Amino acid sequence: MTPPPPTVPEPVGLALGYDPTVTVREMADSAAAAERAGLDAAFFSETLFTNRDSASALTAFGLATERITLGTTQVVRLRSPLVMAQTAATIDELTGGRLVLVAGAYTTKHAARNGRPLTDPIATLREYVESIRALLTGEEVTYRGQVVELDRAALSFRPLRGRVPIWIAAASRKGLINAASIGDGVLLDAGTSPEYSANAVNLLRRACEQAGRDPAELAVAQLINTSIEDDPHAAVEAIRWEVATKFRYPATARAKLSVGEPIIDRADLPRFAAAYATGGEQALRAALPERYVTSLTATGTADDVRDRIRAYRAAGVTMPLVRPAAPHQLDRLLATVGGR
Repeated sequence: MTPPPPTVPEPVGLALGYDPTVTVREMADSAAAAERAGLDAAFFSETLFTNRDSASALTAFGLATERITLGTTQVVRLRSPLVMAQTAATIDELTGGRLVLVAGAYTTKHAARNGRPLTDPIATLREYVESIRALLTGEEVTYRGQVVELDRAALSFRPLRGRVPIWIAAASRKGLINAASIGDGVLLDAGTSPEYSANAVNLLRRACEQAGRDPAELAVAQLINTSIEDDPHAAVEAIRWEVATKFRYPATARAKLSVGEPIIDRADLPRFAAAYATGGEQALRAALPERYVTSLTATGTADDVRDRIRAYRAAGVTMPLVRPAAPHQLDRLLATVGGR
């Protein structure tokens, strides 16, 4: 009797970059630990809060690892398409073709922080992706768009790969529809429930079909806030800070509601905004009901975390990217999701 083929482990990655207390060197060590534990990817989040730079961090990750896929978010418009293509091609060359570039939309919040005029987020993102893809072929590019204009621009070296995967970071309904038409994959935001993920995946599938694309060709990754402790209450308190960051701006919650996030109660948003305005981060954390913390994350014991990751997979997420709430949780988390 022929033995059944060996089971191929489902992919999982480690997400880093959101905790401002963790240095780039420490994150690179974590990426190496993830590789040793058998994980498939290490991702860096370049956040609105300007914690660390993505290009520097991913270079460190690349030098610390040999096998795993390396991804990073970069918000468009903060760099020119030529600089983004140059950076992507350089890191891809450095890492032997392991880069995934995740492009994020330039929004009102980014414009306010960076002092650059706001342009239409969807159109700008689309033009950046199109022009970066063209530049990464190594050919000379002339491009005329609403925002991007290139006149015979080109890299002076031949990229290792002419097609670096470009995923789209998307959290809103409009963003997901756009991602389905232009992305090689999509990165779903952290601080969302598996029910949100299922709604997002269904939306992506319909949008792919309307764009004449096979939905199966679209990678679906998701950042998953994770807190793992023997004591479930301790796990909740360790991650409360990160869930609170998702409610600093009401627009962030509204974007998730547009996709059908059932956990967020629209009536709670004014109360959260008032708490943050009057008492800052500490008051916002205190205002969050525990059900928000547990429902929008993978939090609890090792078994709780495993079950929760399975729920995200069942919703259609093909690459869960687990992000530990605190540095001391890393080894336990890698042991829980590695060797799966």
